[in-house]
Amino acid sequence: MSFSKRPSSLFALAISLPLTALAASPTCEVKSGDKITPVLELYTSEGCSSCPPADQWLSTLKGQPVVAQAFHVGYWDYIGWVDRFATRANTTRQREIASINHLRNIYTPQFVRNGQDWRDYTRVLDSTMPAKANIVMQRTQGADSFKAMVTPASGVESWSAYWSVTEHGHSSRVKAGENSGEFLKHDFVVRQHTSVGTYQGAQTLNFSSIAAQAEHPRQINLVVSDPKTGAPLQAVSLSCS
Repeated sequence: MSFSKRPSSLFALAISLPLTALAASPTCEVKSGDKITPVLELYTSEGCSSCPPADQWLSTLKGQPVVAQAFHVGYWDYIGWVDRFATRANTTRQREIASINHLRNIYTPQFVRNGQDWRDYTRVLDSTMPAKANIVMQRTQGADSFKAMVTPASGVESWSAYWSVTEHGHSSRVKAGENSGEFLKHDFVVRQHTSVGTYQGAQTLNFSSIAAQAEHPRQINLVVSDPKTGAPLQAVSLSCS
């Protein structure tokens, strides 16, 4: 029995399809829904003895439909242990939120949900408010470049936004301060926070993140909010392998 040296058109198509699939780069994209995704911020410190339970509870939200962020602050460092994740910018952000909420003081652990001081842990995932913006976010060229198309709803005069990078799987063995001797584990740690200003109408935003670390799975977050109240109009979180 002999075989033709010339492949049939069907066989040629069959061998070309895998090549085409290999040439196409995989898309990592997220699209927002018709309800506002809850935005939860935790203000915490490795030097605060009451913070570890809050950190542990935040970790239970992995995989849930929420944009969760752990902002570490440094005003407990004076006790003897310096929180390596803390930044002055995080403390400044907490003070700004306290001012909006008419709070006299800032404290840890503090949860802020959708821009408001929040203490009801049972309602974190409630999402009944209609979205006031639409977001489509995707990874672009390279592992650390991202683009988002933001379209505000009718009636939204202006909007502001910020990007953040949160990482999982961090840990510290504390050797001083209130948590001396403890081994602390952290998820949703804010490693980068970048405000991008105030806009009107539909806009495309671009973002270059810090380099990804294989040992610390991360999420790229975009929160679009009302510039007057800080209340989210919509938010998304993107995880790319």
